Amino acid sequence: QVQPVESGGGLVQAGGSLRLSCAASGRTFAVYNWGWFRQAPGKGREFVAGVTWTGGTTYYGDSVKDRFTISRDNAKNTVYLQMNSLKPEDTAVYYCAAGTFIGRVDITEESRYDYWGQGTQVTVSS
Repeated sequence: QVQPVESGGGLVQAGGSLRLSCAASGRTFAVYNWGWFRQAPGKGREFVAGVTWTGGTTYYGDSVKDRFTISRDNAKNTVYLQMNSLKPEDTAVYYCAAGTFIGRVDITEESRYDYWGQGTQVTVSS
């Protein structure tokens, strides 16, 4: 019903910046919450940032707060993740997720999201 597609990943040096995009198609009108998660090799998925589609309220994981910024363009059905001051520990596959659940209480929980993109690789060199 909803197909998020991530783009913008790549290789950057520590301290650099990168902007990820998540373009969505399908029944995006049914999506209340959007999130970015990341997964490093051998590790579980970690919440990075979330945004409510209508109000634009944002949420961030402690590890990226004050460095990353999530935003959305409703007209383009696109969610962005601006990543600044990147660190080697930010290296991971980044996933865009869409949730039809109502409410903010579960916005950080991976299991509550219904649709996932294929992921885009972000590599930060030392």
